[in-house]
Amino acid sequence: MVSFIRQVTFDCHDAYGLSKFWEQVTGFREYDHDPNLPGQEEAYLVNPEKGTNLLFLQVPEGKTVKNRLHLDIVPTDRTRDEEVDRLLGIGAELHRDHRADDGTGFVVLTDPEGNEFCVERSVSERPLY
Repeated sequence: MVSFIRQVTFDCHDAYGLSKFWEQVTGFREYDHDPNLPGQEEAYLVNPEKGTNLLFLQVPEGKTVKNRLHLDIVPTDRTRDEEVDRLLGIGAELHRDHRADDGTGFVVLTDPEGNEFCVERSVSERPLY
């Protein structure tokens, strides 16, 4: 018997605001019958592909150190570099750039509350094995 990951939970100051950022990043949606609203202490995004969902919980303490766990995302309809530009445009911040001259590598960004995440190359940019 094994377990599956039902959701990834973010502790944050603004559950609604952070859910709106990640909604744009992932394309996940809120429940129709239980929408996310400003000021709520939690917000939920559902993966339309029936995979792992995202939960945002409002907590009083702030982020003080590097994440011990982070998400690695892969663009589905654009290149890594195009996705990095899109994410910077919606509020992400550049944390570290690990792109190499040969096209390999990844970029570490932070979301509006400082949580690190990595943007990897798209499937079409990876060599076939």
